[in-house]
Amino acid sequence: MPTITYLTSGKSIEVGTEANLLRTSIRHGGEVPFKCGGGLCGTCRVKVVEGRENLSKVMRKEVDRIGREQIEEGYRLACQTFVNGDVTLVWGTDAESLPQPASSTRLANGRESAQPLSR
Repeated sequence: MPTITYLTSGKSIEVGTEANLLRTSIRHGGEVPFKCGGGLCGTCRVKVVEGRENLSKVMRKEVDRIGREQIEEGYRLACQTFVNGDVTLVWGTDAESLPQPASSTRLANGRESAQPLSR
């Protein structure tokens, strides 16, 4: 079973495949901030520290709300993202201090977007 690690709150939760990051956080005390839960407000923006390859494709709502640049930096909307393997997340000021990972992100159009190593 995949594990979601919420570094900011210090929680690790085993989940089934295709579990939603935000719903899991709400049910198990992961403490990801949220307001709407539908990809409209952007409050549930998290940074993926490890396991980007284990997430669902980037949705159009994510691109519209947080932009391609932030997605390429490893940010996702927890309400729009589902897991297929282990993943580690941070948010808020914890996310701002991390270097950018060198990996790729699958976009909803099926293309991969290369990630920069650091700023």
